[in-house]
Amino acid sequence: MIKLLSEITPLAPADCFYIVDRRKNCFDFPIHHHRELELNFIHGGAGAQRIVGDHVSTVGELELVLIGSAHLEHAWTQGQCQRVDIREITIQFNSELFSNELLSKNQFASISTMLKKSAGGIAFTDEAIMRIYSYLDTLSAVKDGFEQFLTLMKILYILSNSDYKVLSSTSLAKVEKNSESRRIHKVKEYVKQHYTEEITLDDMASLVGMTSGAFSRFFRQHTGKKFIDYLIDIRLGAAARSLVDSTNTVSEICYGSGFNNLSNFNRSFKKSKGMTPKEFRSMYKKNMVII
Repeated sequence: MIKLLSEITPLAPADCFYIVDRRKNCFDFPIHHHRELELNFIHGGAGAQRIVGDHVSTVGELELVLIGSAHLEHAWTQGQCQRVDIREITIQFNSELFSNELLSKNQFASISTMLKKSAGGIAFTDEAIMRIYSYLDTLSAVKDGFEQFLTLMKILYILSNSDYKVLSSTSLAKVEKNSESRRIHKVKEYVKQHYTEEITLDDMASLVGMTSGAFSRFFRQHTGKKFIDYLIDIRLGAAARSLVDSTNTVSEICYGSGFNNLSNFNRSFKKSKGMTPKEFRSMYKKNMVII
């Protein structure tokens, strides 16, 4: 398996978090991952390319992403960005900062949900960014460490009650399972083990003792997706992982990920990722450092 650059961050064992507020003229750090959680803010990077797991997109003038998994590869690359005065604020903190006991308290419910979802990387809307900008803008200048900590908690709390979207598929992000319906968990575990095989809606309905219609409504209510869309996302995530980790051909990856038609696979992949499988592999290779 190919291993990408693993960043050793400057966060000291005695510190809760690490903050860097810098100006730069380009995006040149390769695709990487690190054990710490990371909140990354960018102002002036319009046109740059965001890579988070198997998610690739072009960013706007304001960018704020929370990376919540040690396994989640990510980077911002130059793309079409023309600016030479880019501000980037990066906050890195250890997941141990929040114990399971603390996150189980009512007051931390929204933060707990956000941190679980951030295992796939989450991006915040411009509106959410503006809600916390005044805190973020001056955070590095705060002299008292405890006051910095309180401000960071305020930022996370506000963001946890704002709009955001998960970026990477669970297959590539290696998202941990959180508490969910027993039947939904059973279906997801089955799909995880058998996504390379033929799986039908009727099969899953039978697995959890429901009619097909009832299961379809139940699954969408609990996941926000149709079952077939969820299955395709899992297969596409597995394909993206193989494109990064292996030298298998696109055709081999297609059939090895559960698709039975190469044209359909290419079409679905481009619709989901905004590029063909070959372009995705090429993009990763161009922006990664092998270790």
